[in-house]
Amino acid sequence: MSNQWPALCTSVLQVTATDADDPTYGNSARIVYSILQGQPYFSVDPKTGIIRTALANMDREAREHYTVVIQAKDMAGQVGGLSGSTTINITLTDVNDNPPTFPQKNYQLYVPESAQVGKPVGKIKANDEDLGVNADIKYSIINSEGANMFSISTDRDTREGIISLKKPLNYERKKTYTLHIEGTNTHVDPRFSYLGSFKDTATLKITVGDVDEAPIFSMDYYIMDVYENVPSGTEVGMVTARDPDSRNSPVRYFLDSKEEGVRYFRIEENSGLIRTTQPLDREAMPWHNITVMASEVDSPSLLSHVPVTVQVLDVNDNPPEIATDEEVIVCESSRPGQLIQTVTAVDKDDFANGQRFSFALPSQLPVNPNFTLKDNEDSTASILARRRRFNHLTQELYELPIVVWDGGEPSLSGTSTLTLRVCPCQSYGKVRMCQGEAFLSSAGLSTGALIAILLCIVILLAIVVLFITLRRSKKEPLIISEEDIRENVVTYDDEGGGEADTEAFDIIALRNPAAAEELKFRRDVRPETRKHVDPPRSRRSPSVELDEVDVHEFIKQRLVEADMDTSVPPYDSLQTYAYEGQGSPTGSISPLDSPGTQSEQDYNYLDDWGPEFQKLAELYGEAESDVTT
Repeated sequence: MSNQWPALCTSVLQVTATDADDPTYGNSARIVYSILQGQPYFSVDPKTGIIRTALANMDREAREHYTVVIQAKDMAGQVGGLSGSTTINITLTDVNDNPPTFPQKNYQLYVPESAQVGKPVGKIKANDEDLGVNADIKYSIINSEGANMFSISTDRDTREGIISLKKPLNYERKKTYTLHIEGTNTHVDPRFSYLGSFKDTATLKITVGDVDEAPIFSMDYYIMDVYENVPSGTEVGMVTARDPDSRNSPVRYFLDSKEEGVRYFRIEENSGLIRTTQPLDREAMPWHNITVMASEVDSPSLLSHVPVTVQVLDVNDNPPEIATDEEVIVCESSRPGQLIQTVTAVDKDDFANGQRFSFALPSQLPVNPNFTLKDNEDSTASILARRRRFNHLTQELYELPIVVWDGGEPSLSGTSTLTLRVCPCQSYGKVRMCQGEAFLSSAGLSTGALIAILLCIVILLAIVVLFITLRRSKKEPLIISEEDIRENVVTYDDEGGGEADTEAFDIIALRNPAAAEELKFRRDVRPETRKHVDPPRSRRSPSVELDEVDVHEFIKQRLVEADMDTSVPPYDSLQTYAYEGQGSPTGSISPLDSPGTQSEQDYNYLDDWGPEFQKLAELYGEAESDVTT
């Protein structure tokens, strides 16, 4: 039920009692209701059992819970009747019948000027005795002075008003603010409008605290300009900053060393005047961005930053040049006065200094018999032919120097030399082909396609060369190893029988390595011991000694072995055993000088060997005669 002055006799609840007696027999079942507990707040109808309110000033905020005891008695409530009772607990429900109320009418709050914008700086709260949504409060700042600098919002959990800063505070400009704050119920019940307005107001005075602040620049950013090529130390501009605190501490300036601009500029520490440190070039860098920092002398840790942009102004310091990206073509069939090509100029300087160009041929050079130049007075010039017909076979390339002036102050000029190529042309001046381009023109191939074709050809050639090299490396050599070479050369220490001796050596041994392997062991070997024979008188050595060997028997033994060996042909050759013998009256050791044998070689030198060798020759002659027979 409602809690604030409900109407009298408002029904709350109806109770009903039953009686098992016969209702038709007298008053035995006639029930009467009465209230035993709950007066004077509630009453009950004796016949119906309806419980009603008995007072109009019941207040939930004063008393919320009530206990009511109702009695039911038969026999119409007379003496002797029987009775029963029941207990009823009644709770008053809440309605929005109480306005919000601030505990105080005046509040004070301290806020330092360094407080951040958007952050809470304080709280305020109004009370409401109602419950639930009936106690919801909306806060607002109703005066303009406070509303411009601060804002207030409601915390739904605590129902507090949160005060936040909307703009930065400045102690030096304004030290106090007054806020009129209003608290209003958000859910107003119109049944209780007669109780008055459901709102309350309070005054909040905010005191701004003084804090040591960083210097403040006079502008948020600076834009300065300076001409290029000015000498070092030229003034560019000045920045200013001040201490916002009341003590007005001096300010010092310096540049951010992390930026590239510190190479080109410097700043005076006390005045904030910016100067150049080297000449500037607009064509290389037309804009420079630097950052100036300021700090108080008393508090160097507090820094302020401001961006500074320096524009480099142009001066006319670059001569113009002829702008030509294509080759100038001269047709062989050109006529005097025919237009060859129109040229323009470019200038690195600013548009104001390079928008107007003039053209002419160099005056210090003789008149060009082939070409002339016409200034069109619109910053272009026309190259014209001066003679009839050109021949690329006679002269293919011509050079034409052109002087161009700009419109700057002062005016600058530059000379550019153009190369003109003579080519056969079709009608209307269309180029047909030029030397060095005939192959590409006829084949219809671009430079990239030609390079690709040449690259493929080089790769194919490299593959062919590699294949041939591998084939050659796999071919068997004629001679397998050095051992085979040594086996194919058969050496015999014999002189042979001269030109007539054709059977002295089997040439097959040189052609067939296998035969050489079989025949390389010969019977006619040297004896194990030899006598040293005195050399001729011109070669004789005093240390020569003679061995005790019977040479005659040795030769006979070898002769018998040769006769018995049927695997080799007889050798008609000189067998050398390094033995000179004991002496011989003859002057030869071989029948080479016999009448039946002709030789071109002179063997008379054997006579110089003395009597020792003559004995050996006689023995050898007898053995040889036996072999030949």
